[in-house]
Amino acid sequence: MIQPKIINGTFHYPIMEHFYSLQGEGAYAGKAAYFIRIAGCDVGCSWCDVKESWNVAEDQYLDLDFLVNEVNRSKASLVVITGGEPAMYNLEALTSSLKKDKRRIHIETSGAYTISGEFDWVCVSPKRFKKPLDSSLKKADELKMIVVNRQDLLWATELSQKCSTTCQLLLQPEWDRSEKVFPIITDFIKDDQKWKLSLQLHKYLNIR
Repeated sequence: MIQPKIINGTFHYPIMEHFYSLQGEGAYAGKAAYFIRIAGCDVGCSWCDVKESWNVAEDQYLDLDFLVNEVNRSKASLVVITGGEPAMYNLEALTSSLKKDKRRIHIETSGAYTISGEFDWVCVSPKRFKKPLDSSLKKADELKMIVVNRQDLLWATELSQKCSTTCQLLLQPEWDRSEKVFPIITDFIKDDQKWKLSLQLHKYLNIR
């Protein structure tokens, strides 16, 4: 687990971007949220939307107090920590600071690393390139499976059995193959009604 840097006595995390917008997909789609996208990822998903988040540059490290102040200025009641792969990092300092103002804190992770920090909602979106830990699946409030082909539906069923009975189960078509996989996702959900459809609304609306 990568520790945040301590520079001049304060914690710093590598941040690719941070912004206030609407949650574009998953169980909280449409909800206003402040996004903190942590740089760094070794999962290497071929259809990743933000491959520019994989690498870390020295000038990306931001002061934790600065990040909290930016969230405060937005007045957001929900903060989503995403990546990259945020669970690569020790997130205890970040979540503790954000929690002081009683916000909801969510994480979006592949589940490939042990999840640290205090979260109100854990979204696990597994990738075959680096499979999720059972411990991450047990913590999942939301299992969001990206579907490229029929084999992904079989994998989704397998992984869902490792989640809690209260975990929300979502199937989301990979954006570039949406038209091809919509029919098989629809049939699957009609047969197994534990699952729901997730769409990337932010792409339809052309927002971040």
